Amino acid sequence: MRRSDIAHIHPLGFTRRELLQVGYSGLLGIGLPSLFAQRAMAKPSNLIGRGANRDGKSVLFIFLTGAPSQLDTFDMKPEAPAEVRGTFQPISTPVPGIKICEHLPLLAARADKYAIVRSLQGFSAEHEHGTHMLLTGHDRIPPGAGKHASGRDWPCYVSGLDYMRGHQTGLPTGVLLPTHISSGGAPFCGQTGGMMGARYDPLHIRHDPNDSKFHVQMDERPIGLTAERLNQRQTMLDEISRQRAGLIHSAEAQQFSSYQHDAFSILTSGRMSDAFAIEREPERIRDRYGRHMFGQSLLLARRLIEAGVSIVQANMGYMNNWDTHEANERDLQDRLLPPLDQAVSALLDDLHSTGLIDDTLIAMFGEFGRTPKIGGEKRGDIFLTDGRAHWAGAFFAVFAGGGVQGGQVIGKTDRIAAYPAGKAYYPSDLGATIYSALGVEPGSLFHDTEGRPVKLNEGQVISELYG
Repeated sequence: MRRSDIAHIHPLGFTRRELLQVGYSGLLGIGLPSLFAQRAMAKPSNLIGRGANRDGKSVLFIFLTGAPSQLDTFDMKPEAPAEVRGTFQPISTPVPGIKICEHLPLLAARADKYAIVRSLQGFSAEHEHGTHMLLTGHDRIPPGAGKHASGRDWPCYVSGLDYMRGHQTGLPTGVLLPTHISSGGAPFCGQTGGMMGARYDPLHIRHDPNDSKFHVQMDERPIGLTAERLNQRQTMLDEISRQRAGLIHSAEAQQFSSYQHDAFSILTSGRMSDAFAIEREPERIRDRYGRHMFGQSLLLARRLIEAGVSIVQANMGYMNNWDTHEANERDLQDRLLPPLDQAVSALLDDLHSTGLIDDTLIAMFGEFGRTPKIGGEKRGDIFLTDGRAHWAGAFFAVFAGGGVQGGQVIGKTDRIAAYPAGKAYYPSDLGATIYSALGVEPGSLFHDTEGRPVKLNEGQVISELYG
């Protein structure tokens, strides 16, 4: 302990430095009802179906929020008309027959390390609904769900695993970073426990790891607390008293001390504090991933996987970051593809060098694809000429690790990448693949907050990934 910390030991046993490192709000525990509140309800007796296999792998999924163009990345159509193919050129890879975009040269060089699924098909071309389906593994929106997070939504993957497996002391089941996907401050569906209840909400980091002042900041608002009340936070002890009084009639309050203790335990555990200390990475490693949100988010994700976190979701940018209605090629070439190429390539190299690739499934996808034809979308009285609009007819996902056979393309699309030409795969199939990798039977049932049995997933594992 540093000398300067000795005089700043909090009455609860934390040094000032420790509190500043992880953030007061994250340490409170009251902001983590998703991890601890009424955890006793998540006992194995609640499981209906085969439930979870504790020997499952870890999953790191890279979410391209806003949905990138399949035609300008991993499913290029150089023989298509100019208004479809655009100006980007495909480049060769070490795998005969596989070509991807020229602006992904590092990933092209590593094509033997991943598999491309080109024939994903969605059921909504709206960001909110597409995100809901892809981040939960379902092909339809449940009754009563809207465009923003509520208790009627499907649970996200972290929540599903947390329910099926139960909380593992000392580590969160999963972490989402580095930002909420939201509009107007309201999170999109698919990022919470949904119909499982807020106690299964995932741990959510809301701070860019590339920021020199990066610290752990949790998604801290329990259901029923307003932004105004959260902004009134002054000190740790004041907040504990205020929140406890506000929840005095709830089940959470009755077991407050127990859950708060668990929150402290997780956030101050050696493994977690070390994992979040991204500044300890050698400068050359941080540079290799890239000094940008994409790179440092994937570096932090790797550190969390190494620490033993089962699921990490790394959002590649803020809400609709890949939504290229205008200047599609310019944004892809200058702003989006180069940092993604650098960061994902570094991640693959690191996981291979450490052997973690065998036990970690990587999945990269967006919520849908983009229109085959460039331009023509009307916005008010103006026709956009250089962008691609939303398109759920066909899009891609990239998988690596966790037993996936690299160097292959699964599925194909028609001549303009508009629809699958042959077998299609759906959000539910992607979900089944993720749950299966985690050691969870996709068809398992859970009880929602009303006590009704609900199927976790109804898809089929994309078995072709495994050869």
